[in-house]
Amino acid sequence: MKKVKPTPKTQLALDQIFVGDSIEIMNQLPEASVDLVFADPPYNLQLQGELFRPDHSQVDGVTQAWDKFSSFAAYDQFTHAWLVAARRVLKPNGAIWVIGSYHNIFRMGTQLQDLGFWIQNDVIWLKSNPMPNFRGKRFTNAHEQLIWAAKSQKSKVTFNYNALKSFNDDVQMRSDWVIPLCTGNERLKNDSGKKVHPTQKPEALLYRVILATTKLGDVILDPFFGTGTTGAVARHLGRRFIGIERDTTYARAAEARIKQVQPVEDISLLAGVEKRPEPRIPFGTVLEHGLLKVGQSLFSGKGAHKAVIRADAQLVAGQLTGSIHRVGAAVQGLPACNGWTFWHFEKKNALHPIDDLRQIVRGAV
Repeated sequence: MKKVKPTPKTQLALDQIFVGDSIEIMNQLPEASVDLVFADPPYNLQLQGELFRPDHSQVDGVTQAWDKFSSFAAYDQFTHAWLVAARRVLKPNGAIWVIGSYHNIFRMGTQLQDLGFWIQNDVIWLKSNPMPNFRGKRFTNAHEQLIWAAKSQKSKVTFNYNALKSFNDDVQMRSDWVIPLCTGNERLKNDSGKKVHPTQKPEALLYRVILATTKLGDVILDPFFGTGTTGAVARHLGRRFIGIERDTTYARAAEARIKQVQPVEDISLLAGVEKRPEPRIPFGTVLEHGLLKVGQSLFSGKGAHKAVIRADAQLVAGQLTGSIHRVGAAVQGLPACNGWTFWHFEKKNALHPIDDLRQIVRGAV
């Protein structure tokens, strides 16, 4: 943990917690030096009065000075300043996550777009165990919202699609995440048994964010570090972090918490394998490369179906004419077909899938 005085020479110290003002410290960090920003800023909840449960016990809500702003204009000014600072330290292909509630998420979304960030997704965090609405005057507030945005429209951000799909039992990950509030042993308590921080986020939420949008060894900046959930999960997943927190009590709790995290020794277990996007190859390109010829016959895998290649790269099979996919589906009586794997060419008295030829073309482009 480092207490930082304003200086233009602050270096990129990784896996450290800087104690001080987030905007000042971000402005001292090297430009274009971090891969991801995860920001859980003050929500400006505008709470009025104390809140009690039906049993007359008081709800331990957010009453700290750091969540109080004199006006919406003051909050907007604060949001603008820290987003500008965060954008400066992001690499060209970097991205940012911001989390909030209905009190502030829309104001942050406007600022993000006005500053040139490019919104990739918004994600709804559905709390499986939300706090009830004790006064009975509104719906139970059972969700918070996250915005995932690239530094610019041209940024090629990291998205580990296949890792997320595997994580979700081979089902494409949706934008509504059902995750419980931080409770039990995960919730940091002080010596009096009270919560160290009123808005500690669950590690499961950060696990999904970091798994989805960073690579092994990436640097994650959290400018509102709190009790260090971002740092703890980053350390667990083999990422680097920079935390900024102005409250020394929170920073000390975060430092102690992160020290207890045991990194995974075999880092190969942390690197998900992503399929690289391959260039699209039209069937006609195979003809252009001379790998197949006009008038040549193609066959299904077992030779039950036959088609002839036309000059425009369509196939003719009896009365059927169309693409390799359409004709392949039609001869089988199916709604769809991958023609690259269905159709085969003959070579040395053996049939080979035309996909072999597509791979040859890919290697040449």
